[in-house]
Amino acid sequence: MAAQETASGEGLIIIHAALYRMATRSLAEAYRILGYKAHHAHDGDVLEQRWDIIEQAAEATWPFIPGAQPRPLFKREDWEKLWDPQYEIVTDIASPFADQLVAIYPHAKVIVVQRDFESWWPSYKSECVDSVFDPLRRALLFLLCHVLGNRAGPAIRKVHMGFFRAGSPAEIERNARDGYERYFRRIRELVPPERRLEYKIGDGWGPLCAFLGKEVPDVPFPRLNDRKAHHESSARRKYNIVASSAKRMAPWLLAASVLRAAVWYSGH
Repeated sequence: MAAQETASGEGLIIIHAALYRMATRSLAEAYRILGYKAHHAHDGDVLEQRWDIIEQAAEATWPFIPGAQPRPLFKREDWEKLWDPQYEIVTDIASPFADQLVAIYPHAKVIVVQRDFESWWPSYKSECVDSVFDPLRRALLFLLCHVLGNRAGPAIRKVHMGFFRAGSPAEIERNARDGYERYFRRIRELVPPERRLEYKIGDGWGPLCAFLGKEVPDVPFPRLNDRKAHHESSARRKYNIVASSAKRMAPWLLAASVLRAAVWYSGH
């Protein structure tokens, strides 16, 4: 079935309020089937994301995080540097900042997708938190930052520290439930029930289409394997980091080898 037609030109007309590891990939595909232009960062090359902007957003939102520079809160034009203004939904990259998007796009409908904490946190910790604090992955992020000039590592660490109001990985874990509950409580405080859909993973097309005024598609609701896709993209990302870093450093490594050989030769 072809995607249903939508037309907005208004920026975000739907705010997807859900954290990473809450079926964001499946929902992104569902939105596209319904005809919306949905931005899902992990569908593209994560290494090409504007992590410097995400880092700035974290510093503006949580000025207490280590290393934060004083910044004003983002305006609409700042957020839209992360995605083309023609996108109507953003499903993952700005999810920790959904309350700000609610204020910036006051006419947008809000879809809240809340996964049970006990099943969500182990997945989130393994796939998201450990990805920037694990020693091996920190080495890869060091190459990414200091060789390739990509700010993914510092940006993600600052988002985690700020969102969970923490100063260390152990403190992130201690504060995990509080951060999770604070996030969803804030969204519900900001958005009245008539503008908000409480969507549960597994609800299918019915409530989503009713809320958005769309016909139910004649295709199954997408069930995409987020964890498998995440592992595959992570493997590709690690390979690309190492390969790109080696390519970038090759002239320096060659020069160092030549210098070492010259020093050895001159001593014999």
